[in-house]
Amino acid sequence: MRKSPFLLSLVVAGAATFAACGDGADSGSDSTRPTSVGPAPTDDVGSTTSTASTDPVVDPGDGGNYAPTLDPADFVEVIDNPFLPMPVGATWRFEGESDGEVETVEITVTDERRTVLGISAVVVRDVVRIDGEIVEDTRDWFAQDKNGNVWYLGEAVADYENGKLVSTAGSWEAGVDGAFPGIVMPADPQVGDQIRQEFYPGEAEDMMKIVAVGESLTVPAGSFDDVITTHDWTPLEPEVIEAKYYQRGVGKIREEKIAGGDGLAELVEYSLP
Repeated sequence: MRKSPFLLSLVVAGAATFAACGDGADSGSDSTRPTSVGPAPTDDVGSTTSTASTDPVVDPGDGGNYAPTLDPADFVEVIDNPFLPMPVGATWRFEGESDGEVETVEITVTDERRTVLGISAVVVRDVVRIDGEIVEDTRDWFAQDKNGNVWYLGEAVADYENGKLVSTAGSWEAGVDGAFPGIVMPADPQVGDQIRQEFYPGEAEDMMKIVAVGESLTVPAGSFDDVITTHDWTPLEPEVIEAKYYQRGVGKIREEKIAGGDGLAELVEYSLP
């Protein structure tokens, strides 16, 4: 879900939403909490992706064993999570700077649907431009479960140079080639939550930790006072940490690199039908 050249994508349920494999699931836990994911025997993440010499920035607590099982009957058609709403027709425009160049990102919730793991997912288009030229045009697939957690089910990436398609690297789909879905926004985010957002070993392993709630923040699009802050990290780029900020009723309003480089993008305008 990590966008190039900088960032920006829109980017766990309990037993009522999915049955986690293995013996680690707590069927009596709060069904809106992401910490109820149970471990399942898969390849050890550390054996394929651990390049950091220090402890992980985000640790979802599954020991690298992650294999959620989703039931399409547990999903709804509309994504109305308060911190990541995705009504059809919604748009967000971000502006920032990457390596001294002006970067813009335009995100649109389309009326398209894609079926992944038997789940009807919302298709969100994410277009990145550098100095006005398209460098990435991606379709992301999201779905919300009955408890309000927003799942990330994959993406179709298209990278461009001089107007020509040069790569689709980073594309993945849950259920294909060992890839698993993850949560991009829990129904009830709480400080300390640590969540896998995606899991395609060696290709897509973003994780996030909720570090603050109820914050205030001003960006070009306005001043907001019900903001949650996350730190996002992947063992594929262990030196990089990103902070992202989400306003209730709006979605993401800002993101920046706080380690491993420089980069900042802020919401400049948005429209929610």
